[in-house]
Amino acid sequence: MKKILLSAIMGAFALSSMAQEAPVANDSTEGFQFTTVDSIAITPVKNQNRSGTCWSYSTIGFLESELIRMGKGEWDLSEMFVVHHTMLDRAEYVVRMYGTAQFAPGGSAYDVIYCLKNYGLVPQEVMPGIKYGSTPADTLPVHTELDAVAGGVVDAVVNSGLKKLTPVWKQALTAVYDTYLGACPETFTYKGKKYTPKSFAEMLGLNADDYVSITSYTHHPYYTTFALEVPDNWRMDQMYNVPMEEMMAIIDNALAKGYTLAWGADVSEICFTRTGLGVVPNEEEAVDLTGSDMARWLGLSATDKREELTKKPLPEKTITQEMRQAAYDSWENTDDHGMQIFGTAKDQNGKRYYMVKNSWGTQKSEYKGIWYVSEAYMQYKTNDVLVHKDAIPTAIRKKLGIK
Repeated sequence: MKKILLSAIMGAFALSSMAQEAPVANDSTEGFQFTTVDSIAITPVKNQNRSGTCWSYSTIGFLESELIRMGKGEWDLSEMFVVHHTMLDRAEYVVRMYGTAQFAPGGSAYDVIYCLKNYGLVPQEVMPGIKYGSTPADTLPVHTELDAVAGGVVDAVVNSGLKKLTPVWKQALTAVYDTYLGACPETFTYKGKKYTPKSFAEMLGLNADDYVSITSYTHHPYYTTFALEVPDNWRMDQMYNVPMEEMMAIIDNALAKGYTLAWGADVSEICFTRTGLGVVPNEEEAVDLTGSDMARWLGLSATDKREELTKKPLPEKTITQEMRQAAYDSWENTDDHGMQIFGTAKDQNGKRYYMVKNSWGTQKSEYKGIWYVSEAYMQYKTNDVLVHKDAIPTAIRKKLGIK
């Protein structure tokens, strides 16, 4: 996902316990005051730090919640095992496409499901994924150098001028990821038992075929599947296309039935804050309600506007299918970031929000790494969600032909 967001993500988070309760929201008399309505069990917020791996963190968190829901207990699974496999696969795709595809550290929720099905999973303690720290305290991902080195190898292979690939180019790239992240284990011992990554995944009981991706755009027919045309969907995940209202119904039904969702979204709006809020204020109404005149408002910087628009709940835009499509077609809505939806809350005015687990650590977030995202923002900025097929309402599932 977009590197532009990652430069602001700093600070460590100690993984002290697995199950995480909903955060205590602001109880002051000013600003936003949230009350949890329902909350599904999640594992602790982690910190992707300076790495473009939100897609792995969010979907691994989603699978960890699935294990809790299934009665399998609390697990801490390795994000970097998935990243290692995914980036090697992506490099092969780019090379086979003669370098016309993008080699970048972003990915999608489907990359994690693909890894689960084809490579398996491993516990975090088996593959922490940090081999490059200068001290034992360096426990957060910093992929700036890794991305540059890996990208250099791929560029060299694509632009070598040879008429054919050598038989060892992928070994060279594997060595890069082995050096920085550690080698993906072929076998390992965990809690006294020996596993392969695939046998470990089988022991967990997660079935990759249970998970489907949902999107909502008009440039493809509803109730069909298509590969959402964004760079990080390089595996061409076939997503089910439904109207916006039904996409929201799927999200709501999942939460009501105790399922979380992996959420792919655009977070470039000025009112997706770095401290825990995602809203889409109606700026025309907000000018009066924030005590500004139009001349002053037009002169404000984006940062100042964000501050004015997120001081308290304000009227939001009414989102339509046409607005979603226009934002996608104009490249306003891009595949910025992956997170996990796990509950709902209300503000002091009774307005509904979704509770979202982020992977930006806890130290700079007002709500301990949790974001409160309005219904309008969810309608407008959702690219796709990954969900267990049993969480889809029966009527919609029938339209989609999902068995």
